[in-house]
Amino acid sequence: MKINNKLALPQAFVDAVSGEYRYKDKQYSVTSLLKGVRENLLTRRHHDELESDVADMIWLIFGSAVHKIAEQSNGLASDEKEQKLILDMGDGYKLSGIFDLYNPDNGGVVTDYKTASVWKGIYKDTDDWRKQLLIYAYMLNKLGKKCSKGQIVALYKDHKKGEVNYGYPEHPVQVFEWEFRDQDFIDIELWLNSRFTEIKLAETLRDDELSLCTDKERWYRGEKWAVMEGTRKKATKLFETENEAIKWVRDNELDVKYQIVKRDGVNAKCQEYCSVKHICPFGKEVNAKQKNTSISD
Repeated sequence: MKINNKLALPQAFVDAVSGEYRYKDKQYSVTSLLKGVRENLLTRRHHDELESDVADMIWLIFGSAVHKIAEQSNGLASDEKEQKLILDMGDGYKLSGIFDLYNPDNGGVVTDYKTASVWKGIYKDTDDWRKQLLIYAYMLNKLGKKCSKGQIVALYKDHKKGEVNYGYPEHPVQVFEWEFRDQDFIDIELWLNSRFTEIKLAETLRDDELSLCTDKERWYRGEKWAVMEGTRKKATKLFETENEAIKWVRDNELDVKYQIVKRDGVNAKCQEYCSVKHICPFGKEVNAKQKNTSISD
């Protein structure tokens, strides 16, 4: 990947976000598996064509700093830090992962440190974190180290003390914990085997033949019906269906200056956050449509 530096930031920032990582044939990391198969393969196939800017990668520095501090800590005598796991998945395929901390006491606990938006905590949007830890725990068990619990230590980069209220974290750091049962390990083994089967098939396909990422992987938000007042762009209220919007307008006896406008569904990751959005056929289509809509507005 080519790293640009449009703001001419000091070289230390460039070095902090740069890396010489090379993908290994038939080896996939835990974090990569949590992405869509299409995004995963396009990233590997077109890695040398991708570009990013230091200014857009600045949060990586925060994450690296947190991991560095934790790495330098003495911790407990039984702690294992920054250990790389590699698990054979059959047919030459391997699963790799690096956890931040593992302690074998009390059934075994694997910990990962995260920097995130406070909204991830407010909305309890932690399914991906739980899944990542469950996979680490599964790998540890398979490699002979007992692990039945997972823990995320989340540091909120946009926490505002003055906004603390019900549902808003009191502190800029929050701990999430899960206990994993036998069924969890059965389920994740089935998912991993299914994922690698998907990947094996996808590796034989052209870019335009790859299955579309799922709604969840694209961060898809379905279409909405907005009740708008006059020429205002911000909706007074949003509804899942047109009939709900019509009923609300009627029940509230709103005058003719209010209108009901359909808002198309949004693939948020494809529009803003996917590194291969300009290579993926669907991503190119989504962004071309967004650009045309912006021009017409």
